[in-house]
Amino acid sequence: MSSAKDNILGSIRAALREVPAEEQPEDIEVPRDYRKQGEGGVIDIVERFAERVGEYKATVNRIHEEELKDTIAESCRGEGVEALAVPDGFPGEWLPDDLTLLQDKKDAPLSHRELDRSDGVITTCALGIAQTGTLVLDAGAGQGRRVLTLLPDYHLCIIWESQIVELVSEGFRYFEASVEQEGPPLTFISGPSATSDIELSRVEGVHGPRRLEVLIVSR
Repeated sequence: MSSAKDNILGSIRAALREVPAEEQPEDIEVPRDYRKQGEGGVIDIVERFAERVGEYKATVNRIHEEELKDTIAESCRGEGVEALAVPDGFPGEWLPDDLTLLQDKKDAPLSHRELDRSDGVITTCALGIAQTGTLVLDAGAGQGRRVLTLLPDYHLCIIWESQIVELVSEGFRYFEASVEQEGPPLTFISGPSATSDIELSRVEGVHGPRRLEVLIVSR
């Protein structure tokens, strides 16, 4: 019995047989007249990013570096977080003293059950895109495995103002070398997890955290 995969690949092969041999993909010109470089100033870009993230029903706070630890503690208290999942490489000096910290280490990763029992996760990120209000994680230090930002119900993400670019094309260019070298997978986060059924009934938290909070930090 053939699988769905076999059926799909068979359909593709059948369609390709109808393409003349002299036609090659590189012969088709792809328009690339979209904007490739942002033109906004740093202040405008950060403000646009904060606005777009907020439009997704995420909580956004703009703070100074000196306020990080106190703001993280306040956010966790406000969300009722007592057990917080922490990825490898996250700066320990930012973490509140009164929480149970569930450390996810490369040599001792948290199980899915442990992550599911946590009240939330805290991470840094690799990049922010103002055009779409998107956070991008690349599994670097302080970001951890993709599953860390899928199972917990609350995600608190830290991003520096200097990490925010204006355009999606700038974001893709930033990760181009890593992708070409088949580096770690990229996770794009635009607001809390939300989905809708055929009747457009919105359900949150099916594919990831129901609650997303972003701290935009200036130096």
